[in-house]
Amino acid sequence: MEIHPEQSPGTVVLTLDGELDHDTAEPLRNALGESSGAVRVVVDCSGLRFCDSTGLNVLLKARLRLLAEGGRVDLAGLQPPVDRIFEVTGALQVFRVYEDADTALGAPDR
Repeated sequence: MEIHPEQSPGTVVLTLDGELDHDTAEPLRNALGESSGAVRVVVDCSGLRFCDSTGLNVLLKARLRLLAEGGRVDLAGLQPPVDRIFEVTGALQVFRVYEDADTALGAPDR
């Protein structure tokens, strides 16, 4: 798992590459923790080839924390089979999901 953080005013973009599972979730957990104070975190999943329940839980917990702080976590570039775990678990209903990171960054705040 590789994470490539980018930051623009109020927004942090985390670009994931590889597999997100029990053994690789800690770097993402840390990166999301360091995003405290951001209004928005966009997680670019276009390079993510696998995600298990541990990875999903890391994202869901970060979402709840940022919501409590007045921010949000958005997802971009979900690819099969990663998209499937979000669909099956209902997580697609709680995240704003965009086709890619550029679309997410250009989306109006709603």
